[in-house]
Amino acid sequence: MGWIIMIITMVASMIVQQVLQSKFNKYSKVMISNGMTGAQVAQKMLHEHGIYDVKVTSTRGTLTDHYNPMTKTVNLSEGVYASNSVAAAAVAAHECGHAVQHAYGYGPLKMRSALVPVVNIASSLVSWVILAGVILIETFPLLIWIGIALFATTTLFSFVTLPVEVNASTRAISWLSNAGITDYSTRPQAVDALKWAAYTYVIAALGSLATLLYYIGIARRD
Repeated sequence: MGWIIMIITMVASMIVQQVLQSKFNKYSKVMISNGMTGAQVAQKMLHEHGIYDVKVTSTRGTLTDHYNPMTKTVNLSEGVYASNSVAAAAVAAHECGHAVQHAYGYGPLKMRSALVPVVNIASSLVSWVILAGVILIETFPLLIWIGIALFATTTLFSFVTLPVEVNASTRAISWLSNAGITDYSTRPQAVDALKWAAYTYVIAALGSLATLLYYIGIARRD
């Protein structure tokens, strides 16, 4: 049963990614009325929240946008940084939403940041520990449970990420509207774009949970 759920989540993930790409392409062709680029939108949002120590930079790739709390940089993909589309404004504001969370000490973001080093270590070990645990399940049953504990940290990270992403989008939509970046015609498009972006995190969390339950099922059949 576990592997069926895993396949379903994999298919759902591919569908969401395709829809997200389609939405981004669609709204990348809709220009905002004031002509501001993603970089300008990001700078404006940061300054209006009293944040002056975060740098807005351009990074290669598509949908590679992210906020790095370690370097205090809002990194916008090439298609967002220089574009004056609704999609670019929405993505730029979303990433700045993370910068605002960081500046204001948003709890879930602090928790996610604290988990990063733990998850990095767990991710590098978990596959090998789980594999060894399955092979040695008869002679060393504790090993697979150690692997499950490591994987559980990545699952926890996925679920902690959900409120962080949703809150960043909520901040972005509210600010875009209040700042006059979006209007009655473009606001729904910004909301739609960020909604589908959020779905990717929901699917990732559910997929991680399904995998965790699958591993637990293997261990319990010992």
